[in-house]
Amino acid sequence: MPRPRLRDVTPRGLYARSLLIILMPVLLILSLMTWYYYSSQVAEVNRKLAQAITRDANLIRAACLNPDYSARDHTRIQMQLDTWFTCSLSAQTIPETDLKQNFAYDEALKSELAERLGVPVFVGLARDDSRLHLRFPVNDGAGEIIIDRKRAFMINSHIFIVWVIAFSLLMVALAVGFLNQQVRSILRLSEAARAFGRGRDLPDFHPSGATEVRDAARALIDMKERLTAFTEQRTAMLAGVSHDLRTPLTRLKLALAMMPDSDDLHAARSDLDDMAMMLDEYLAFARGEEADEAALFDLGAMVREIAGSFGAHIPVTGPSQVIVMGHPLAIKRAVTNLVSNALKFAMKAQIVLVDGPRWAEVAVDDDGPGIPPERHEEAFRPFSRLDDARTQNAPGTGLGLTLARDTARAHGGDIRLMKSPLGGLRAILRLPTETR
Repeated sequence: MPRPRLRDVTPRGLYARSLLIILMPVLLILSLMTWYYYSSQVAEVNRKLAQAITRDANLIRAACLNPDYSARDHTRIQMQLDTWFTCSLSAQTIPETDLKQNFAYDEALKSELAERLGVPVFVGLARDDSRLHLRFPVNDGAGEIIIDRKRAFMINSHIFIVWVIAFSLLMVALAVGFLNQQVRSILRLSEAARAFGRGRDLPDFHPSGATEVRDAARALIDMKERLTAFTEQRTAMLAGVSHDLRTPLTRLKLALAMMPDSDDLHAARSDLDDMAMMLDEYLAFARGEEADEAALFDLGAMVREIAGSFGAHIPVTGPSQVIVMGHPLAIKRAVTNLVSNALKFAMKAQIVLVDGPRWAEVAVDDDGPGIPPERHEEAFRPFSRLDDARTQNAPGTGLGLTLARDTARAHGGDIRLMKSPLGGLRAILRLPTETR
């Protein structure tokens, strides 16, 4: 059984984790302060109030027990601080069943009364006016003390907690506002890195946020500029080489065109055509992507157009419309390479389109000899032909899968190989759809 890890129960996102770091200490401090306030301050104040009430009750009971006390049968005698008592209950006395016997903070008062008076004392709370009724036994019946609840308990202690919660919420709001600014810069940096990796620019992107985030943003911009300069320099050099090689190839083609037809002449012309095709593929491989602009386009319509451009009937199943963001010419070249490879080494091919919530997929199946799973990665290496797995005499430069995967990864996707339901090879081109 794997050991539990903290990251399995904590949020994975940076914003959620940062918010948790802010909220956990605030909640912990609020809980500890509340516990200490109620267990220490409130309890001590209520104990002192209960002791004062007990002393008054003890004096009143002693007076009721004194036979010389002339007012012992008086129904109600008002004392100081809104206290009333009587030494004998009348018929108008509120029944005990109408008094609330269990209420907040009653433990301290009941404990002090039982300890100081030494007799059972009934403590009840009136439901209409929130006054406490203390009833105790005397010689000829029972006496009663009625006091205001505020004299017996600290009933406004919740105000402290309200203020603590209000200030805590204010602190959390300020912290969240500051956190939004910091996380926004990191998310913007992540968005820029993702866009740069897919060959797109963010014109309004600029370093912002904390110093470390700004340094990372500047490093990302510098890296993109250096990679762009290197790619442009390599492309310009290879374009020049391609142009220089095309000139003698053109002269050779012109010279061969003026010669009489023969088998050797046809073979030479075919070799020149292969050389021209190789130059085109080498240049496309060096560029890494087409020069068209990124835009929203219908991948489903493009795939059906590609399937129709081949002479063989290639069934296409899946949704009729799949909208993605990317370079249309580059993706069209990648899908064409996959279909061309399938028809080059098989008799039958089919295409399956999938439009998922985050990814769009183009699966090209064939019934050819396939490629062993252990050699799938080798198939993506530049100039790799895998002649023992495929037809050795098939034309090509071994760059088809390489160019297709480079295009897919430049758009934030990928290409993977697996066994086809037709028995041959399945090549799945995956492109993100989250940029819609």
